Amino acid sequence: MVNATSFKTTRSEEIFAAAQKLMPGGVSSPVRAFKSVGGQPIVFDRVKGAYIYDVDGNQYIDYVGTWGPAICGHAHPDVIAALHEALEKGTSFGAPSVQENLLAEMVIEAVPSIEMVRFVNSGTEACMSVLRLMRAFTGRDAIVKFEGCYHGHADMFLVKAGSGVATLGLPDSPGVPKTTTSNTLTAPYNDLEAVKALFAENPDRIAGVILEPVVGNAGFIPPDAGFLEGLREITQEYGALLVFDEVMTGFRIAYGGAQERFGVTPDLTTLGKVIGGGLPVGAYGGRKDIMAMVAPSGPMYQAGTLSGNPLAMTAGIKTLELLQKPGTYEYLDRITKKLINGLLQIAKEAGHEVYGGQISGMFGMFFTGEPVHNYEDAKKSDLVKFSRFHRGMLERGVYLAPSQFEAGFTSLAHTDEDVDRTLAVAREVLSSL
Repeated sequence: MVNATSFKTTRSEEIFAAAQKLMPGGVSSPVRAFKSVGGQPIVFDRVKGAYIYDVDGNQYIDYVGTWGPAICGHAHPDVIAALHEALEKGTSFGAPSVQENLLAEMVIEAVPSIEMVRFVNSGTEACMSVLRLMRAFTGRDAIVKFEGCYHGHADMFLVKAGSGVATLGLPDSPGVPKTTTSNTLTAPYNDLEAVKALFAENPDRIAGVILEPVVGNAGFIPPDAGFLEGLREITQEYGALLVFDEVMTGFRIAYGGAQERFGVTPDLTTLGKVIGGGLPVGAYGGRKDIMAMVAPSGPMYQAGTLSGNPLAMTAGIKTLELLQKPGTYEYLDRITKKLINGLLQIAKEAGHEVYGGQISGMFGMFFTGEPVHNYEDAKKSDLVKFSRFHRGMLERGVYLAPSQFEAGFTSLAHTDEDVDRTLAVAREVLSSL
């Protein structure tokens, strides 16, 4: 484990300097560039369990978990063993495989809304596909999304989006036609009255509502009591579809996702992250009558060469098997609660205004003294203070998401000792801010 005085990142700096000449910003995804927290990103060499190791030999306790998928811990031996066996059979088929059936059966059995599923290669692709399906099924063009919710970088979703868009403070992206975004209606998260007003103004125009049932791309923001239930009622009243983007929450806050946790069943669901066990994957699914619209069963076209990749399916199957073991989600809830409650208490004792919480293995803390119910509330956070906090933790061997506007994640590999070490580091850092 590193400490502030021994922290050296010479090799990371050299590699990242070279990367900036090869890739836009030196990264393959914007948040990785550390733009909102300052300094340069560390370059990973390997990951194992609850830890990451950079190219300079520094070890960190990891609370990013490759942005959510590493729920069992990095490079879990059972997942690695299954992948070794699958590798001997080939890396890609481009054709049906039994692994697709097995993972599909597990997803359908676990997620209340899913009667049929289609595998794709990323959460973005899943959300892009479900958007087309919503419109095809209803014959309507408009959708409702929520400010600060991120559903990938498809054109219609880049309106008041979260994740890297929020992190970098970008306006709605250049290159997205106004004719496209004119069909994207937005409302504040947790504001049912705003949604009711949009439907009243557009009663026959809205195909559906899509949201993160627990926001993770504007920081961790849970739904207010009655919010999800209210959306279910509104969409049913107007003949529109309700879509839960569970790319982040699926199999993380409960085995059946947020819809199991809160008892609200949407019409369609998107998944990713956990169901690939760390390999690129996405999926969308829902009611059979809606999914029957998807080619080749129906006229809505969507395809992908690497969809249903046997390695991703294998890693997903083994990961879900591990999550079915008794006590899994109780452990995630306990270890995460210990972490976030400790952070909040230490921060307040040090004189900082903070607000945060957790559900199972997902958590977040904002540097604001006011409750956070939506993206506008989240933007009141002290971003300079967060940047200093992030850097202080990094230099002492704790890796947090490099943005105030991203949720954190724990795993089954995190121990009480890891949390105790994290809280000791946080006490040192927060007392110095």
